[in-house]
Amino acid sequence: MVEAVRTVLVVEDEKDLAAMVGSYLERGGYAAPLVHTGPDAIDAAHGLQPDVIVLDLGLPGLDGVEVCRRLRTFTDCYILMLTARAEEVDTIVGLSVGADDYLTKPFRPRELVARVQALLRRPRHQAPSVAQLRVFGSLAVDPAGRRVTLSGEPVVLTRTEFDILALLTASPALAFARRQIIDEVWDPAWVGDEHVVDVHIAHLRNKLGDDPVEPRYIDTVRGVGYRMVTR
Repeated sequence: MVEAVRTVLVVEDEKDLAAMVGSYLERGGYAAPLVHTGPDAIDAAHGLQPDVIVLDLGLPGLDGVEVCRRLRTFTDCYILMLTARAEEVDTIVGLSVGADDYLTKPFRPRELVARVQALLRRPRHQAPSVAQLRVFGSLAVDPAGRRVTLSGEPVVLTRTEFDILALLTASPALAFARRQIIDEVWDPAWVGDEHVVDVHIAHLRNKLGDDPVEPRYIDTVRGVGYRMVTR
C-alpha cells in the first residue's frame, strides 16, 4: 500500500524564499504548494486541508497572527511560524493563537524540513493502560478521544496543548523538565529555545482558568519544569 503524500502549505510573501523552502520540502517527499498573502493562505487551507502550514508572520493582506487565529477556527493541522523579528513578544503572540512551533529568520532550509518532519512524527497512540479518563478536580482529560472538559464544558486545545496536557496527566506525580516535554511532545531531535514550553503552558493555563500563583491544575516546579497539581 502506497503511503499518501503529506501536504505542507508554504505561506511566505518573499517569493524566492518560498520557492526555495518548497523545493526542499518536495525533495523531502512532501507536496508543497505556495501562497504569498494572508487571505490566500486561508483559502488554500480550506481547499487543500494540509498536514502542516509553514506560516510567515509578516504577510500582506492579513498578518500571520491573524491568519493563525482564523485557521484555528477550522483546522487543527500543525502550524510552524516564521518570523524575521526575534523579539520575544512576536513569538509569544504567534504561539498563543495556536502555532505549534516557530523558526526565526534567517534559517537553514534543512532545519525547517527537519522541524516539519518532527511535527509529523508527533502523534502518539496511548497504551490501553494509560488511556482511561483522567480527572483532576473539575478537569477531565480523555486521551483516547483527545477531549478535555472543564466542569463538563469542552475546552478547545491545539494539538500541542493537548499533547502537553496528556503527557503531564499520564504521570501526575512526576515533575517534567522542559527538555523532557520537548523530547516527548516535539521530538528528541528538536533544536530551539526550550522556553517555547513555557508559552504553551501559559496558554494552557489561560484556557483552563488556572492561576500560576495558586494553581489548581498545572504547577510550576521551580528550577525543574511542570507537573500536575495532585493535592
